[in-house]
Amino acid sequence: MNANWTRNAFVYLLIIVAAAALFFNIYRPGETPQAITISDVAGRIREGEVSRIVVREEEMRVFLRESETPLISRKERNIPLIRTLQGMGVTPTQLGRVNIVYEPPSGSGNWFALIINLLPLILIAGLFLFLFRQSQSGSNQALSFGKSKARLFTGDMPTVTFGDVAGSDEAKQELEEVVEFLKEPQKFVALGARIPKGVLLVGPPGTGKTLMAKAVSGEAGVPFFSISGSEFVEMFVGVGASRVRDLFEQAKRNSPCIIFIDEIDAVGRYRGTGLGGSHDEREQTLNQILVEMDGFGTDTNVILIAATNRPDILDPALLRPGRFDRRVTMDRPDMQGRRQILDVHVKGKPLAKDVDLNLIARQTPGFVGADLENLVNEAAILTARRNKRAITMSEMQESIERIAMGGPERRSRLVTAKERKVVAYHEAGHAIVAYLVKHADPLRKVSIVPRGSAGGVTLTVPEQDRYLVPRSYFVDRIAVALGGRIAEELTFGDISNGASGDIQQLTRMARAMVTKYGMSEVMGPLQIGRQDDNVFLGREISEQRDYSEEVAEQVDEEVRRIVSSAYQRVRQMLTTYRSQLDIVAAALLERETLDSEEFIEIFEGRAGEEFHGSIAPQPV
Repeated sequence: MNANWTRNAFVYLLIIVAAAALFFNIYRPGETPQAITISDVAGRIREGEVSRIVVREEEMRVFLRESETPLISRKERNIPLIRTLQGMGVTPTQLGRVNIVYEPPSGSGNWFALIINLLPLILIAGLFLFLFRQSQSGSNQALSFGKSKARLFTGDMPTVTFGDVAGSDEAKQELEEVVEFLKEPQKFVALGARIPKGVLLVGPPGTGKTLMAKAVSGEAGVPFFSISGSEFVEMFVGVGASRVRDLFEQAKRNSPCIIFIDEIDAVGRYRGTGLGGSHDEREQTLNQILVEMDGFGTDTNVILIAATNRPDILDPALLRPGRFDRRVTMDRPDMQGRRQILDVHVKGKPLAKDVDLNLIARQTPGFVGADLENLVNEAAILTARRNKRAITMSEMQESIERIAMGGPERRSRLVTAKERKVVAYHEAGHAIVAYLVKHADPLRKVSIVPRGSAGGVTLTVPEQDRYLVPRSYFVDRIAVALGGRIAEELTFGDISNGASGDIQQLTRMARAMVTKYGMSEVMGPLQIGRQDDNVFLGREISEQRDYSEEVAEQVDEEVRRIVSSAYQRVRQMLTTYRSQLDIVAAALLERETLDSEEFIEIFEGRAGEEFHGSIAPQPV
């Protein structure tokens, strides 16, 4: 239960009890309504109705013969009861028939009345005492703002080692020196070598930067302080700098150790830019980090490891020699690295014999470690949903397609027969062009089942990772993107908005060929325009016009020429293979999904006469 909620509930309970006690103290019920006067008591004694009288100080309880409920009466102070009754005409004979009992005075009633009267005051005093102690603890919390929030992991029982990090062999080699220094610092000191004070892990999100830092700590067996860059910055100026000082003091007391700052770009951005919410608190925090790193000596044995996916926005003072003077790049893994990562994530999971991890690694170019972990997890969830005991290749393939195509199949989506036919020809056009061109990625699968916002999907997968992309690849990619639109135009004599995403993609590629990559025959090897990246968002927010209007017109004309040339090429291609377009579209309408082998059989006519002449194109 939340401690704050418990304290508040206790305060509210005190207030309720104090209010109730005060209420009952002010509005106490009166004595029993069966009260009589002393003269009435004398009259009842004379008539013989009274059996017993109990006297306690000035109060009398009169018990009648026919009732057990007493009547309450009061007598005069310091005057005997018998004398009073005799003065009212009661004879000794009549008094003799009444049993009169005198009880000694008791102090419990007085104490009870005193407690009832003091209870509200006690509760109110306790409430004020509680609030006072809360205010004191609040001031202590305010004073603790400057304490570091870093989480300490001891190195006695490491949970992560280099064996748990796959696909980053070069990064491991760079960091093995750090591990060796933490284990045997005398070896380096004897040779006069200085180990880097700071190691900056750079790479896209999901490549395992945090995991690699924990592996360094696990291999070295030293304490590991972990904190995020955003945890330094508070609304109060100077708190971040105080936390930095406290963190480094703790690290020095626990040396040798590792300090890991995740997302250091939160406090390490360029100073004095005035963008991205720059203020004195963040800059003071960064200044304190720089000062503390300068204070490390060769005998400190404290290494600072930081991670970021935005090294371009870091302040140059952080990256100079003597601070973060070693940069370790953790890039997207290649096919062999993805295979190793898959081996790590499938441990402990039952796999069927048909699962080919090499094929999965080949089909997932660009995937990082987090993507592959998600892939295996999605496959395990699908397996459980289908009540299977082992993960098969079918679940793995479905998981890849979910990630690559933007979600699961949406078979419940209502699509008319006319729209379904348009989608079939559209995807058939993409698939045929992807199969006929030589330099684009080979066809993997074509489907008219809706996924995400797309009515159908044509999946092309590279056979190997691409690092150098030739001009012919972009030209063929533009041709594949045009295949769907031209197939609709040839078949129905009209076009739909289904090619909007394809048009955006091919226009972006054609303009990049002209303005970025120098792949235009007319413009030559020039970069047209200078893109300025927002140093805090990492996106192109503007393009400075360092060229004339005439050059802009030439760029537009060259982009149009590249797209028009690809358009004529694809139109001629689909006109030549018009009958195959009808056959593939008919197969998609029948089967909904075709893999590469099925497509090739149907396209090359090896699937028999099943789909020949089975669909007649009609205008939409």
